[in-house]
Amino acid sequence: MKAPQYKPSQGKILISEPFLGDFYFRRSVVLLADYSEEGSFGLILNKPLEVKINDVLKDFPAFDTKLFLGGPVQTESLFMLHTLGKKIEASMEVMKGLFWGGNFDQLKEMILENQVSPSEVRFYIGYSGWEPKQLDQELEKHSWVVSTTKLDEVLGKSAGNLWKNTLKKMGSEYAQWINYPPDPILN
Repeated sequence: MKAPQYKPSQGKILISEPFLGDFYFRRSVVLLADYSEEGSFGLILNKPLEVKINDVLKDFPAFDTKLFLGGPVQTESLFMLHTLGKKIEASMEVMKGLFWGGNFDQLKEMILENQVSPSEVRFYIGYSGWEPKQLDQELEKHSWVVSTTKLDEVLGKSAGNLWKNTLKKMGSEYAQWINYPPDPILN
């Protein structure tokens, strides 16, 4: 069974080819939050870090959630995906039921008032960005495969296995990628 071919657009995911050697993007799944002629913006979904939000932000209310590596751009900045919708002012819908960004102080207040659970929001350090046409060039070189995803996969508990699980769902053509060694020299 061959996986359908998708064009990149907001809400689609990019799955890295198995031998992509880049530290950030090796065996990664990136959610495209924005894709336009001006460039692209996304967050790596499957790179959880061993630190929690309260380890990084001292003035943040107690909130039991890990941070994720979002990408190599602005690694001193924090980004978020959430299911809170317009409850968070200035948030933008990426796909049905999933939003990014918004009023951070408002989110902190909602956490203080126990109106938000860790399953509703995920925080990322840095983001993945591409200049105009850069992502298209990488797609032409087959560095990425574009696919679809569901809300429960984006914020699900098995984020570390998302690359493998996504490839399995895409059919035998891509499922075999999970057996390739990370370094082709070891093949």
